[in-house]
Amino acid sequence: MEDLVVWNSIPVSDMDRACKFYSHVLGLPFTTPPGMDGVALPGRPPAADESQAPSRIVAFNLYLGGQPGAAGPTVFLSSLGDIDGMLERVREAGGTIDQDKEYQGEMIGWTAFFIDSEGNRIAIEQM
Repeated sequence: MEDLVVWNSIPVSDMDRACKFYSHVLGLPFTTPPGMDGVALPGRPPAADESQAPSRIVAFNLYLGGQPGAAGPTVFLSSLGDIDGMLERVREAGGTIDQDKEYQGEMIGWTAFFIDSEGNRIAIEQM
């Protein structure tokens, strides 16, 4: 079955700052594809296979509309099994923890929320 959500676009006001923040938090480089000014996509993790398509995780966009902030839809990022490490990297990159990790039960696992460098509220999940 295909994923129901095919794209997540996080609005940004400063592309360089957002790319540096998420590169640190996720441990992935971000690049602008040729001909796609105002968009940055993450690279593939070093040990990833084709089924782990980071571009389905997150993209930053200066021009799709929307303003950075905590009131819009919530994007959930995988912690890749390291929710504590990811929360620490959020702090190191200058983000703030909005809600520390909490166990949500067997169906969901652990979740936490942070405010990124642009003011967006983003969630982290770990099964």
